[in-house]
Amino acid sequence: MKAFYTILLLLLSNIFMTFAWYGHLKFKNMTWFSTLGLPAIILLSWSIALFEYSAQVPANKIGYIENGGPFNLWQLKVIQEVITLIVFTIFTIFIFKNESLRTNHLIGFFFLILAVYFIFKK
Repeated sequence: MKAFYTILLLLLSNIFMTFAWYGHLKFKNMTWFSTLGLPAIILLSWSIALFEYSAQVPANKIGYIENGGPFNLWQLKVIQEVITLIVFTIFTIFIFKNESLRTNHLIGFFFLILAVYFIFKK
């Protein structure tokens, strides 16, 4: 059950972080947003990132093996990275319609999945 909660919280944290890091690149087309300067955009992103940290920190605490969770630090990190790629890919395909998912991206993702395999291999 701790593995499920860890992955769910990591997923939630990555959704917030993707919006914090990349959302402003798309939403600059909105009238009210286009008038904001860089300091305001940074503050807005930090505000979104607060929610990311509110999910990321508990995910790591719940999931870490020394706290009774099922994952070591290496495993937590690689799970987080794979979730980041999945969330980023979905975000990019649906929000940034001018970006395309190409074969070289899929090959790179395949190698990241191999990384997951090797990180979890005993």
